[in-house]
Amino acid sequence: MASTRDYKGKWALVTGASAGIGAALARELATHGAHLILTARRTERLEALAAELTARGTNVRIIVADLNDPDAPQQIYDATEGAGLPVEIVINNAGLGQYSAFHESPIEQEMSQIRVNCEAVVRVARLFIAPMVKRRRGWMLVVASTASFQPVPYISTYAATKAFDRIFALGIAAEVARFGVKVTALCPGPTESEFFEVARAEKFKRRGIQTAEEVARQAVAALARGQRTIIPHLSGRFTALLVRFLPVSLITHFIERAARPKSDEA
Repeated sequence: MASTRDYKGKWALVTGASAGIGAALARELATHGAHLILTARRTERLEALAAELTARGTNVRIIVADLNDPDAPQQIYDATEGAGLPVEIVINNAGLGQYSAFHESPIEQEMSQIRVNCEAVVRVARLFIAPMVKRRRGWMLVVASTASFQPVPYISTYAATKAFDRIFALGIAAEVARFGVKVTALCPGPTESEFFEVARAEKFKRRGIQTAEEVARQAVAALARGQRTIIPHLSGRFTALLVRFLPVSLITHFIERAARPKSDEA
């Protein structure tokens, strides 16, 4: 029977591993005996996490890369799978958001979300899924969000990119299942991390948010089972169910009122 024991001795690539859910996923995989390849933009953060995991007996490599650069996925692949290091677990986690009225948001920030949250996810998946299919074994986790289930005003681009991630993961999962490759879409709700501060989205931070460690624990277990979608938080599961029955216009009306920046409130 499939279990997290299957990760032992396998190389796992974690994108966006320098903080938050990415770092928690790396730590969780390490507890199950996986070797780790950590990649992100911030060298110091990667080195600190690598030192922590190495001290616990985990084999760790780091690759500094910015997935806002279209060439970064190929660079990561060339340094790993392309160099003869079989990557059997891919955690497609890197992502970013921005809380702002769309008409006031810097366009480059909007486009960066599309490049990192969508384009890079597809590029990484395409590079690493193909060898998994040939080996007839592998795991890929795509980090989406509960924001993927409905439009979310003031993080409109972010929510749209996460809807892309979720649907993409589900489609790929169906394609590669017959080859023994498991793909899971992780849809966390509000999670304790620096995401809210970086995205300036503290308004979406609510009481009862989950720790990154709890999200990672559930995600890694779901991936081992081959579960296609995992929504770690109860409120997220409720939201995903609710949007099936309520009109989108009604949902977005209430979200817009609740999330409207104070400077725009009339």
